[in-house]
Amino acid sequence: MTDTTTLPPLPDRLSIDPSSPFHDRDVFQHDIGIKFNDKERFDVDEYCLSEGWIKVSAGKTLDRKGKPMLIKLKGKVEAFYK
Repeated sequence: MTDTTTLPPLPDRLSIDPSSPFHDRDVFQHDIGIKFNDKERFDVDEYCLSEGWIKVSAGKTLDRKGKPMLIKLKGKVEAFYK
């Protein structure tokens, strides 16, 4: 069992993209889980708890910079450490 006192607090907004201003390297040292509308999702690229949305990849489509195109889904978002 992990000790929750040593875990950094989960931010309101978090992205897996290292070039994003919402990327937090300390948080990604631990396993993170995301529940969207009471179902755990494993394909989340970015989330925002206060605004209630997640962003997921739109298939294999890439933008002009070579990054995956993202779709924003709105609903109930919960983030937690596994």
